[in-house]
Amino acid sequence: MRVIIGDIASGNYAEGELLPRESDIAARFEVSRGVARECLRGLEERGLVNVRHGHGAIVNAEHAWDRFDPDVLAALLGGARAADVLGEYLECRRILEVEAAGLAAERATPEAEQALADAFERMRLTAEGARASPAGERLYHDADVTFHRAVVRAAGNPVLGQMTEPIHRALSATFGALARPRTRFERGLPEHERILEAIRRGEPQEAREAMRAHLLTVEGYLREYSGSAPVSTS
Repeated sequence: MRVIIGDIASGNYAEGELLPRESDIAARFEVSRGVARECLRGLEERGLVNVRHGHGAIVNAEHAWDRFDPDVLAALLGGARAADVLGEYLECRRILEVEAAGLAAERATPEAEQALADAFERMRLTAEGARASPAGERLYHDADVTFHRAVVRAAGNPVLGQMTEPIHRALSATFGALARPRTRFERGLPEHERILEAIRRGEPQEAREAMRAHLLTVEGYLREYSGSAPVSTS
């Protein structure tokens, strides 16, 4: 299924085109027709194809694809349009998290503020560790994502949390493309600290502006990345 998702995402099968028949898929991958049928069902569940009885599986337009599915995301980020796709996630993140920061400044409970402070402290400690050993990069990134999740939770809106979670998962899969260890101490940590302090002081507009500035910084890293190789999600 992942191979065929890659074929679709790369344009080998274009919108409106028929996929090979069930029997041809079975022969290509040396599996049973039952396995091939399950593969087509999985593609349909992810919005990639529309299976019509007696006619076959027809490739859907890209807007119908489940872009939060890990396999679809991996295929898109492995192609020539990786930077564009990543930009879509970052744009959605900015739309949602800027307002989340403002709501957090208005609504954060003492417990939520403590969770946010703990997340920032974890970022600081893992940044120090990552500076000493590149193996710590993933730990720093995980702490970064934890901080942003804590901001959203502090906003006190569970629906907002459900909307942002798949975006955070998608960005977690691509952390290497946006990592900038050289600027972590001069930009990354100070930007997060400004978000934290604005929420602590109960300053909604300042929190929004701090979050917007930080996410625009990250989008700037994407522009630097745009001319490089496709993102690895391994």
